[in-house]
Amino acid sequence: VQLQASGGGLVQTGGSLRLACTASEPDWGIAWHRQRPGKEREFLAGVTWSGESKYYADSLKGRFAISRDNAKNTVYLQMNDLQPEDTAVYYCAADRIVTRTLSYDYWGQGTQVTVSS
Repeated sequence: VQLQASGGGLVQTGGSLRLACTASEPDWGIAWHRQRPGKEREFLAGVTWSGESKYYADSLKGRFAISRDNAKNTVYLQMNDLQPEDTAVYYCAADRIVTRTLSYDYWGQGTQVTVSS
């Protein structure tokens, strides 16, 4: 499966962005991860192929929400109340099983999110 991430950009502190990850084929679990400057890549949120189960990193404190539109093979990450520490490259990844880890077989190219203070 091929993944195309989009929706990144520059936003002010407190603003919102919605990222999109479009898969080339259906029926994959999709997760969002990010890599902040000088930090390791980290899991943020994941959703099963059916959309019935969603998983989040505890650190997000309810600011991010994952959803999917299977008619479009697209998974979204709605990010609210963005802070400068959210500045990172955001990646989507796919696997048959969704976990709160980095163990995904397929990765998209990443999209840059920059939050200005």
